[in-house]
Amino acid sequence: MNTAGHPPRVIAVVGPTAAGKSDLGVALARHLDGEVVNADSMQLYRGMDIGTAKLTEDERQGVPHRLLDIWDVTQTASVAEYQRLARAEMDRLLAKGRTPVLVGGSGLYIRGAIDALEFPGTDPAVRARLEAELEERGSGVLHARLADADPEAARAILPSNGRRVVRALEVIEITGRPFTANLPGHEAVYDTLQIGVDVERPELDQRIALRVDRMWDAGLVAEVRRLENEGLRSGRTASRALGYQQVLAALAGECADEEARAETVRATKRFARRQDSWFRRDPRVHWLSGAADHRGELVASALTLVERAVTA
Repeated sequence: MNTAGHPPRVIAVVGPTAAGKSDLGVALARHLDGEVVNADSMQLYRGMDIGTAKLTEDERQGVPHRLLDIWDVTQTASVAEYQRLARAEMDRLLAKGRTPVLVGGSGLYIRGAIDALEFPGTDPAVRARLEAELEERGSGVLHARLADADPEAARAILPSNGRRVVRALEVIEITGRPFTANLPGHEAVYDTLQIGVDVERPELDQRIALRVDRMWDAGLVAEVRRLENEGLRSGRTASRALGYQQVLAALAGECADEEARAETVRATKRFARRQDSWFRRDPRVHWLSGAADHRGELVASALTLVERAVTA
């Protein structure tokens, strides 16, 4: 609950890919004397710029962006490590009286940053066995097993994301409970206003297709080729990123370039639906239209939400 007369301490801008979160985050940070804290799991990686739609320096409009470009593409992502880093950034800003604006569509990363979320440990033997099975049988078989054990987790995790499937199965085996049962209720550790950017599916699908075309035109294939020389193919997390996974397959001769582009569009549309479903389950999210015909109103509507929170 906000103290009357005081704004929320943290703003989180959430929603599916291509909805317009990044631009809204910049606008809010400028209005609220804040900084953007990245909550897109793939924008954490250095050099993964085009395929993650990372804002350019000009597009950031002088607003500092934290937790961009902090990991090599060979590093395996860890939500627990991200939680530590994000909270350090938010605490630093809050101590200065500034507003952290958390921006991203990685739902577990958002919750890890703002909610009372503790992550189960790991069992090296269980992890090694599951990873060996992943290597031998593929992620589809393990994802089917996850769907039986925890349908909600299976809906939230892409079948192609073998690393996250393995982690979910590991947690289930260690704790004896569904992976999603280890996520507590919506208990925040920061006073946060969550703003969801909502775009109707036909328009969002069109935006995704256009975005992928622009990525290819901007040199995504060359970016992936360069990152491949830096170890991208061996990176358990980065190599599975949308677009990067498909281009790596094309570079390996497993499909044609046009097939990689079309599959990137299809996979991104599926991912956007999973993101939307994740955030819709959180009753704390205030949804605003990010449709093209409402674009001019989005920032004003978001600031109105902030003002309402101040006077609530």
